[in-house]
Amino acid sequence: MTRLRPLACWCGLILIGVARAFSAPAPKATAGIRRGAYGKIAEGPVDLYTLTNRSGMEVRITNYGGRVVSILVPDRHGKMADVVLGFDNLDGYLGNNPFFGALVGRYANRIAKARFELNGVEYRLAQNDGPNSLHGGVKGFDKRLWTAHSSSQNPPALELTYVSADGEEGYPGQLTSKVTYTLTDTNELKIDYAATTDKDTVLNLTNHSYFNLVGEGQGDILKHEIQINADRFTPVNDTLIPTGELRKVEGTPFDFRKATAIGARIDADDEQIKFGRGYDHDFVLNRAGHSLTLAARVTDPGSGRVLEVLTTQPGIQFYTGNFLDGKVRGKGGKAYPHRSAFCLETQHFPDSPNQPKFPTTELKPGQTYHQTTVYKFSTNP
Repeated sequence: MTRLRPLACWCGLILIGVARAFSAPAPKATAGIRRGAYGKIAEGPVDLYTLTNRSGMEVRITNYGGRVVSILVPDRHGKMADVVLGFDNLDGYLGNNPFFGALVGRYANRIAKARFELNGVEYRLAQNDGPNSLHGGVKGFDKRLWTAHSSSQNPPALELTYVSADGEEGYPGQLTSKVTYTLTDTNELKIDYAATTDKDTVLNLTNHSYFNLVGEGQGDILKHEIQINADRFTPVNDTLIPTGELRKVEGTPFDFRKATAIGARIDADDEQIKFGRGYDHDFVLNRAGHSLTLAARVTDPGSGRVLEVLTTQPGIQFYTGNFLDGKVRGKGGKAYPHRSAFCLETQHFPDSPNQPKFPTTELKPGQTYHQTTVYKFSTNP
């Protein structure tokens, strides 16, 4: 004969079970990578790769232009948001847009008068930014279909390869570039760049993601606080070409050695601010050797999200979305207005091929170009 437990006993067991359920740690997400169809262009099918880590962070990247399509990270309360600007589908990236999430090459940033000299030979490039050449020309690496290989082992990684023909966009040498995106369990998106050439050439690669730590399409970034590890920057002329000077940031609106709101001095009565319509300048990083160095740290006080950028590169371009004007509509049809995102593009200095005092960007046969950048996300209490 089965004896029934007293009601109080059953209630106690239920309460114990509930307590255990609430006290048990949440199960960790599964790290991995998956591929999905994203569309088609003349060169072939385009794929979208979704990388996830065991902390629940998610990054989506397409092999069209190596573009970072989305980055989902938590705020201080665990609420997830997509913190990069972009589009819901491939068509958006095929249209006119300001390099959202793109791999930029062969030469990131500007080259003056769209020309440079190498070994006594003058090379002419496309003038696609006033008199200058910008971000690799008319059809740079951001508009190319990259060959993808993925690894689902932890940490998940996506390797993208592109072979640029000798003379493409005016640059000498057949260049083979390999870029690997890796997502770690510590919420780091690591980007490793490598390249080789069969002729002397110049090279400057970067990623051009637009960040808003509140969430894409959620207003401006003027209350974000930024700290940049740089005592100097490269002032520019009225076409945003460096003058060759390495100017001290002290006493200028470019002094971000201590955390400062992006909007604090963005409209200062300063010639450099006026030339850039805000910040669109390269900062000379304080560094010793060639190891990973903290370049910048950005915090959104409201959400608590923090972005740290570490790099092996000598400079970082800080851009505050000054040319966004609300005409581009991104994810969910949201308009992206003036200063609704910031970019931190790790790179060599702009116009280095024409600036003999800047670190060289020349790459020769037998050499391997290599640099690493890490975008690390966390939260403040």
